[in-house]
Amino acid sequence: MNTERDSETTFDEESQPNDEVVPYSDDETEDELEDQGPAVEPEQNRVNREAEKKRETFRKDCTWQVKANDRKFHEQPHFMNTKFFCIKESKYASNAIKTYKYNGFTFLPMNLFEQFKRAANFYFLILLILQAIPQISTLAWYTTLVPLLLVLGITAIKDLVDDVARHKMDKEINNRTCEVIKDGRFKSIKWKDIQVGDVIRLKKNDFIPADILLLSSSEPNSLCYVETAELDGETNLKFKMALEITDQYLQIEDNLATFDGFIECEEPNNRLDKFTGTLFWRNQSFPLDADKILLRGCVIRNTDVCHGLVIFAGADTKIMKNSGKTRFKRTKIDYLMNYMVYTIFIVLILVSAGLAIGHAYWEAQVGNYSWYLYDGENATPSYRGFLNFWGYIIVLNTMVPISLYVSVEVIRLGQSHFINWDLQMYYAEKDTPAKARTTTLNEQLGQIHYIFSDKTGTLTQNIMTFKKCCINGNIYGDHRDASQHSHSKIELVDFSWNTFADGKLAFYDHYLIEQIQSGKEPEIRQFFFLLSICHTVMVDRIDGQINYQAASPDEGALVNAARNFGFAFLARTQNTITVSELGTERTYSVLAILDFNSDRKRMSIIVRTPEGSIRLYCKGADTVIYERLHRMNPMKQETQDALDIFASETLRTLCLCYKEIEEKEFAEWNKKFMAASVASSNRDEALDKVYEEIERDLILLGATAIEDKLQDGVPETISKLAKADIKIWVLTGDKKETAENIGFACELLTEDTTICYGEDINSLLHTRMENQRNRGGVSAKFAPPVYEPFFPPGENRALIITGSWLNEILLEKKTKRSKILKLKFPRTEEERRMRSQSRRRLEEKKEQRQKNFVDLACECSAVICCRVTPKQKAMVVDLVKRYKKAITLAIGDGANDVNMIKTAHIGVGISGQEGMQAVMSSDYSFAQFRYLQRLLLVHGRWSYIRMCKFLRYFFYKNFAFTLVHFWYSFFNGYSAQTAYEDWFITLYNVLYSSLPVLLMGLLDQDVSDKLSLRFPGLYVVGQRDLLFNYKRFFVSLLHGVLTSMVLFFIPLGAYLQTVGQDGEAPSDYQSFAVTVASALVITVNFQIGLDTSYWTFVNAFSIFGSIALYFGIMFDFHSAGIHVLFPSAFQFTGTASNALRQPYIWLTIILTVAVCLLPVVAIRFLSMTIWPSESDKIQKHRKRLKAEEQWKRRQNVFRRGASSRRSAYAFSHQRGYADLISSGRSIRKKRSPLDAIIADGTAEYRRTVES
Repeated sequence: MNTERDSETTFDEESQPNDEVVPYSDDETEDELEDQGPAVEPEQNRVNREAEKKRETFRKDCTWQVKANDRKFHEQPHFMNTKFFCIKESKYASNAIKTYKYNGFTFLPMNLFEQFKRAANFYFLILLILQAIPQISTLAWYTTLVPLLLVLGITAIKDLVDDVARHKMDKEINNRTCEVIKDGRFKSIKWKDIQVGDVIRLKKNDFIPADILLLSSSEPNSLCYVETAELDGETNLKFKMALEITDQYLQIEDNLATFDGFIECEEPNNRLDKFTGTLFWRNQSFPLDADKILLRGCVIRNTDVCHGLVIFAGADTKIMKNSGKTRFKRTKIDYLMNYMVYTIFIVLILVSAGLAIGHAYWEAQVGNYSWYLYDGENATPSYRGFLNFWGYIIVLNTMVPISLYVSVEVIRLGQSHFINWDLQMYYAEKDTPAKARTTTLNEQLGQIHYIFSDKTGTLTQNIMTFKKCCINGNIYGDHRDASQHSHSKIELVDFSWNTFADGKLAFYDHYLIEQIQSGKEPEIRQFFFLLSICHTVMVDRIDGQINYQAASPDEGALVNAARNFGFAFLARTQNTITVSELGTERTYSVLAILDFNSDRKRMSIIVRTPEGSIRLYCKGADTVIYERLHRMNPMKQETQDALDIFASETLRTLCLCYKEIEEKEFAEWNKKFMAASVASSNRDEALDKVYEEIERDLILLGATAIEDKLQDGVPETISKLAKADIKIWVLTGDKKETAENIGFACELLTEDTTICYGEDINSLLHTRMENQRNRGGVSAKFAPPVYEPFFPPGENRALIITGSWLNEILLEKKTKRSKILKLKFPRTEEERRMRSQSRRRLEEKKEQRQKNFVDLACECSAVICCRVTPKQKAMVVDLVKRYKKAITLAIGDGANDVNMIKTAHIGVGISGQEGMQAVMSSDYSFAQFRYLQRLLLVHGRWSYIRMCKFLRYFFYKNFAFTLVHFWYSFFNGYSAQTAYEDWFITLYNVLYSSLPVLLMGLLDQDVSDKLSLRFPGLYVVGQRDLLFNYKRFFVSLLHGVLTSMVLFFIPLGAYLQTVGQDGEAPSDYQSFAVTVASALVITVNFQIGLDTSYWTFVNAFSIFGSIALYFGIMFDFHSAGIHVLFPSAFQFTGTASNALRQPYIWLTIILTVAVCLLPVVAIRFLSMTIWPSESDKIQKHRKRLKAEEQWKRRQNVFRRGASSRRSAYAFSHQRGYADLISSGRSIRKKRSPLDAIIADGTAEYRRTVES
């Protein structure tokens, strides 16, 4: 049994997840995963697998073929796919982007088809057809046609406006220009005309139009620097480098025009960090990887010119493949509204069937024996009842309100414009307003339970600032003057004495400047010299100004800080580095650069000073530096205390140290270093081992403290959202320490928070799964499910988990199975059944494990997932949606957030950075994270309240209107006779009762925006669906039923025995219809007045204007003049003037309205007095609460030695610039022939070995 259970496990129990690495890419196959590590399998299987792999792997994986400068090659028949019947299209996508839905020919048919897919619109189309049948219709056809045309027309115009905007956006992108080789010369063409196989030329600051293979550039060794803000929101530069052979031969236009290379590579996929392919050229093959590919959406930086070959275009590019599946999003209220409309359908059918049966019975009992009712038809009572069923479907059709959907669309459109026009969500610095990119989700903003946020560029600005430092045990960076006295006056340090200062560093400790200039403490100068020399930053001079290009923003911040304090890094070559030390330029020989990686968490540089001594300078995370310090370091404890203080202030810390090296010691070490540098296998491991030997007995200089600048208002926003019972999860690709530090900085985490890590969670879930398995069995099926919390109540807990642990815990880690097992098919029915059961058990186990994880995570006050892939971000969002049935919002700024944004119920893009991919895929966008509180707590809450009020009132007014027909049926032989005039039925929802409810849905607010932000607890009504649910729906329905009874029976009683003022009796059907209609219009319009919380002139005008409009139109339609023109359409001639001149009728109307409204007034008064809601209480005391409360940041309580958290320094995530610098590939020099380069390299290797 245990063996079987183990075989079902889909992850390696022995292998521990690595917190430092991002897990496998989203599209990795099981074959790729198997290649990552040795699998335990029989020897023969391994031999067979390796032989098979050599023959087939390349052909299987690399099926995408590209021929340079040959468009006809890609049009061959075997590259064509059948699209529809005999219509074929190339498998190579064009570079045009298409996001629009319609064109001039397809708009009308497609739009009408889409609109009639809505159940309500199709229902009214059927009604219109039924009304054309005279045997069953008692209503004129125009009563349905006019509202239907209005609904279809408004929706079509809205769809047209949206699609025109998409056309404009697509046109703007597709019409960008780029230089492409055509007819042997570079010619400017539009992006949409670029095809796979084209050779293109790009210049500095150009956007890359497709995924291209870098062929050459103006930089040494064809390096090319790109900014990937569009992909990941990061503004620091990445470098790419062309193949040596293409760099050598493809620099000039003529050579590029004759380039005929052939590429075989992987099919288009979403793996941003991987590429596999081969270039075949000049009878040779050259391997290609991701370092040679420039991705669409990136921007060329610091490179004057580069050339590339288009590999993937348009929809095949990696940025488009990463955009995820576009989901049609609908709100929770939408789904609920549809179910309620279905409920009304059922009620309509039941009521119509009951009245039809009543008519058949009445015909049998009364109609057949009343000669004056004979209509010339000899139909049976049953047939007459059948016809009347359809007649009542038509008469009572307004129970299903046709104008409901169009009214909802108008309200949502208006609310979207309010978001766009909100000046308090406008970011002036980047001229970026908030934008509602969809008009269908506004009220869902008032129901959010979980927010999933990216970190870099969303919570943070991705700007690092040097804030403080500790040198020789002393902390610098507080507000102090030159005589070391602290003061409250904030005065910036003046760096004008330094010609290299950039003027951007805000520093307040004047005493540090005095110490640097006086030179009393040599350690201080040594500290900043270390920052200026120990790095992998590239320097560039533009118009005499020094510009630094760093592999990470942290490193750039430290080198810039050293520059401002007088130690400016000026230039570097392959083996030298030049620094200005307080105005004196000195050049040092670089003997070795010991590069950073995620395991080492440090980097070092070994230099020879102009005086001839050798020194090692090192910087890194305190945890690894302290292990390598000399025993006699006197300032260890003081620096440790400073590190604790910096950590409590959520600053990113880094320790600096150095050591003197003897000539003999270096010579011995250098031999080992050179040997490890040319190792053919396990080179990285060999280098790390050699690095360890020299990085010992270090002397501690001090520590730096960098602030990863949060966006303005992030802690305040998170605090307010937490008070609104919204939980925030941070999903980032950054390192665990960095993500944890940001958690403290934005106050998601506090010193009182108990943090659980991946291993803790795995253990808890394993125990829970074992308990559930032990409790399983027959008894478990009958026992009610009982939720058991994972943690004791009352404790503040947070979860921090890496992508590798996430895969392990959720059983998403892909199986490493042998080929033999894969090829073994079930031979018997028993084997097939067992395999099917095994698969089912695996799925059940996986589902239970994922549900347990979600339950556990939701018990935590904060969750931070780090080192996660874009696919994992979307998976986490989907798990919460699936198992918690909660409304989710995802917010991010890069292409790596797009999948998450599309998966969540609502996606928000941060605009303002250069990366716009997230914005393009989002539902709402704005420039700063802090605007999220206003979007949710103000616009979202108002939209939800307005929509709920609108829907409750809409259902009420339609039931009050329609059910009068029902009561009238008992007095007209169930004959489907209408209780109102036809034109009143046509215009009731269009003119007489539409404007007030629309304005309430647009303008109403229970409390002001300032009070909404001050009292976030008001938000919970939307999360709990308190204002619109089935209970509220049936209350509205009951209210409508009771109102319709009053509207019918009071006038009926008044009309039973009536004598008018002139002796006439206005007790005819037409006068009765006018009386009921007048009472109805006044009642429903006054009812909206009772429902309105926020009165404006427009609201008041709409209510009284609707009543006045009703009477004006009614007197016109009842005039003799219009009857003469259209005698068949207007038959209530003189009815209004005749009936409404009787005071008795007016008393009847007033009594009816009073009986309808007074109970509502009484109930409202009692509920507000006895059971007031939170908003009622705030509204009552709004004047006293008007002064806005100022948010105060939580005070950090520093306890010596208590804090163990520290953020490791964010070096670049992979080895890179150090190797580039050491090899000299980034340094400008005269170009050498390819064979000379190879020969020089061989000779150098021989000399090294011989020495």
